[in-house]
Amino acid sequence: MNVLIINGHHFYPFSEGRLNGKLVDLALETLSEMGTNVRLSAVDSDYNVEEEVEKHQWADVIILQSPVNWMGVSWKMKKYMDEVYTAGMGGQLCSGDGRHRDTDDQYGTGGTLTGKKYMLSLTFNAPKEAFDDKSQYLLQGKSVDDMWLPMHLNFRFFDMTALPTFVCYDVMKNPDIENDLVRFKHHLISELGEQ
Repeated sequence: MNVLIINGHHFYPFSEGRLNGKLVDLALETLSEMGTNVRLSAVDSDYNVEEEVEKHQWADVIILQSPVNWMGVSWKMKKYMDEVYTAGMGGQLCSGDGRHRDTDDQYGTGGTLTGKKYMLSLTFNAPKEAFDDKSQYLLQGKSVDDMWLPMHLNFRFFDMTALPTFVCYDVMKNPDIENDLVRFKHHLISELGEQ
């Protein structure tokens, strides 16, 4: 199995990326122990767009390791997507939006990464209690995956299938990093050990 891990963290003085880095390192270690071929990408480093497109084609599974910045990805991750995913629209990742003038194909059906999977691994300042509870002020009962629907749709646009999302909650005000690392290793083994 081939796995691409994308570190979507962008450095900020109040958020240096240590936890996302630890999660990337743990994924690399765990997957290597499982005999998996792993490649890494980091949006905060220099990257070659064509090589990143090739990595997406090579991978059976893509893990996006990302902090949640203003309810979504960092601006560097968005830049990466704008550059890499746009470069892949000629058939490498998708054939446009899938529609043709003389057919009734639906929008978003042009993905060429059929059979491939992806996993979101997210670090939140928000506590777990903020989700899936209609009495909560901000999210009003929405789940993490509801909040991250745009990213799920980006991968679905390539015809990829989601693996269950992993989340570290409350990482700034009430962190439980040791337990998060244990949970993440278990999540990787249970979800990717079956591939």
